[in-house]
Amino acid sequence: MTAQPPGTHLAQLNIGRLLAPTDDPRVAEFMAALDLVNGIGKRSPGFVWMMEGSGEPGTGNTEAKIGGDPQSVSNLTVWEDVGSLEHFVYNTVHKRFYDRRASWFELMARPHFVMWFVPEGHRPPLGEALERLAHLEAHGPTDHAFGWSHLKQAQLWKTRACTPIAAE
Repeated sequence: MTAQPPGTHLAQLNIGRLLAPTDDPRVAEFMAALDLVNGIGKRSPGFVWMMEGSGEPGTGNTEAKIGGDPQSVSNLTVWEDVGSLEHFVYNTVHKRFYDRRASWFELMARPHFVMWFVPEGHRPPLGEALERLAHLEAHGPTDHAFGWSHLKQAQLWKTRACTPIAAE
């Protein structure tokens, strides 16, 4: 377990593969909620930065296709601290969509969520985030790349997380 080093912020990457293309009715409810959920995140205490897409309403960052896959989506954000991210994930409307992720996303057999500390002011590119995710998959949780259980100050994930649907 690790504590947040002074002078750092917490970065996180969450990736997924939609069950259908972004314009398909099967994922319409998820797509329609992106602006709402992202807007709440951006207004949340401790929010620092979010990787943006085209800026078109209802698209979030769905243009960043991992490996060219048109159904891949990613969310890359930076937060002041663990508590700020944890509050957004588990104590806002985000939790309703998190609980229903199996309605819109394929089950992933590989890790799809990673966190790491970045120097204050750093905005990690997607390539850096994907490298962290690959490191987590190859080496398990380390100070270089980790999940909630690696953070001694993270608590909400223990009681508020829903049943895992993918390897974490």
